[in-house]
Amino acid sequence: MMKQHGGAAQLLSGGTDLLPRMRKRKCAPSVIVDLNGISELSFIEMRGNDLHIGAGTRLTALHESLIVKEKAGALAAALRVMASPGIRNRATIGGNLCNGSKCADTPPPLLVLDASVKLRGANGERIVPLSQFFTQRAKPVPGCGKTAIKVDEIMTEVIIPCRQGLSTFLKLGRRKGSSISIASVAAFAVITGGRFEDVRIAVSAVAPAPVRGRKVEAALKGMPVSEENIERASALISEEIEPISDVRGSASYRKEMASVLIKRALTRIATGER
Repeated sequence: MMKQHGGAAQLLSGGTDLLPRMRKRKCAPSVIVDLNGISELSFIEMRGNDLHIGAGTRLTALHESLIVKEKAGALAAALRVMASPGIRNRATIGGNLCNGSKCADTPPPLLVLDASVKLRGANGERIVPLSQFFTQRAKPVPGCGKTAIKVDEIMTEVIIPCRQGLSTFLKLGRRKGSSISIASVAAFAVITGGRFEDVRIAVSAVAPAPVRGRKVEAALKGMPVSEENIERASALISEEIEPISDVRGSASYRKEMASVLIKRALTRIATGER
C-alpha cells in the first residue's frame, strides 16, 4: 500500500503526532495505513545478547518492562520522564523515532546504546544504525522529519546490543511533568581502572536532529575519571550543536544547559548512580 500510494499515504500507529497535525491542518493525507492490526510489531525480547523491541510497542509497555530497566538503563530513564501516561499508552517507539523530531526523547538513549533499526519495504528489509537514521536531507518523507526511511518502508524493530557499561538520561523541560525538552542528554560509559574505557554522548533539542557528541567522547576516552576532565570535555559540546531560540529557551541557554546536563550525566555514571 505504501508503494502504491507513495507520498500520499501516511502511517498510523499511536497517532499522537499524526492526528494533532491533521486537526491543525498541517497535513491532509489522502490515504492512512493503519498498523495497529499487526500484532507482530509489538514485542520486547532478548535474542542472544541483543534486546529487540518491536516498532509498534507502546511506550507504557517499555516503561513497565523489567528487561528494559535491566538492559537499557538510559532508555528506561528517558521513559520515566517522557510524556503523560495517556500519551505513553498510545505512542510507540517506532513513531517517536520515525517522526524525526529534533526534541524527541528516545533517540539520545538509543544512540548511546548503539542501537539499530530494521526497516522493511516492498523490496525487502535492511538494518540501519540509528547514528545514520537521522539525516539532513532537504526533502524528508511526508509526515516524518529528516530520516533515512523511504516512502514505501515501515520500521519493524529496534535492536539494542547489550554490552558492559552504565547509561543514563537527563532532560531539561519547563516543568517536571510532561514537557517538551529544552535540552536532553544521554550518556553511556565503561569505566575500567578509574579511566573512561568507552564513552558515548548524545543530545537532543539542540540541533536540527539528535546528534552524538563526538568531540566530548574523544576528549574523555582513555582519560582518568575526574571532575576536571568531565567538565572540560562537556564544554566541547558547544562546538557540535546548533540550537535555536524559541518559546522554551534561547540558543545560548540551550548551549549552556547541554554542557551542564552532560556533566551531570557523566558524574552520575561515574558514581554508579541510576
